[in-house]
Amino acid sequence: MNFTTKIPISKSNHSIDYSSKIMSFGSCFSENMGTKFDYYKFQNLTNPFGIIFNPVSIENIINKIVNKIEFTENDVFFHNDIWNCFEVHSSLGHTNKELFIQNLNGTLQSAINHLSTSTHIVITYGTSWIYRNKFSNKVVANCHKVIQNQFDKEILSVGVIEKSIENTIHLIQKVNPNCKFIFTISPVRHIKDGFVENQLSKAHLITALHSSNFQFPTSIYFPSYEIMMDELRDYRFYTEDMLHPNQVAVDYIWERFRDTIIDKNCFSTIQEVETIQKGLTHRPFNENSESHQQFLVHINEKIKCLQEQFSFISF
Repeated sequence: MNFTTKIPISKSNHSIDYSSKIMSFGSCFSENMGTKFDYYKFQNLTNPFGIIFNPVSIENIINKIVNKIEFTENDVFFHNDIWNCFEVHSSLGHTNKELFIQNLNGTLQSAINHLSTSTHIVITYGTSWIYRNKFSNKVVANCHKVIQNQFDKEILSVGVIEKSIENTIHLIQKVNPNCKFIFTISPVRHIKDGFVENQLSKAHLITALHSSNFQFPTSIYFPSYEIMMDELRDYRFYTEDMLHPNQVAVDYIWERFRDTIIDKNCFSTIQEVETIQKGLTHRPFNENSESHQQFLVHINEKIKCLQEQFSFISF
């Protein structure tokens, strides 16, 4: 797609290449970018504890990872026939309490290992709105459809978000002092909060990131939200709910990310991976034909060649 107006984004010195190890936290848009990293076979771990939207909850789960604070029975509760935890996404829930806690601590261990060795941390903030549990007075990452009168809804001030960003950076630097940070804001609109409230929420995130982020030479800001609002700015780039970017928009934002964040020396490998991915999904008219067998040999040769360069790549 060609656009007459593009947000200027300087080529970053935080470049990602195929030797990089990426870890991502945040909203559902981080899942979209994580899917791209996976598709193009970068070393990547996205949202080990599921989608988390607000800065404080992201800070809390990173604190748990960094300080190796294991989950216990006190962290879980039974609701709607399943065991849940207010610190993680509902997709991690389990019908068996012991297995649930065991799974959470297994994920915690793998997250510790990945966080301490990552070269890049990508954090996508979705909202400034939070829900505070009235009984524990703690901010929850997910309400798990628990009745709403058990929570107070609040909006994080710019100052609180700034402090949370700083805490998050310092926490990660305790175990990984050399990693680089890429912050962005999800273009997904949280209309359940209200149209005005959603804009206020995003404004708090933008202000806090631009106040705090650039005080740290190890961190940069990538304008996902601004690209969606100002370059695409058309409902044809949204899914049917008119809230989430559709695949065309996700692909476009990925291209802008690739062109500014990813080392240009990776582009030929990215293209080769894409060729292999498309080849693997190809459905022939006749699977037993000689031409298709030759095609498979050719694809396997490409895979083998890539794996000789990058042993971690698998298809």
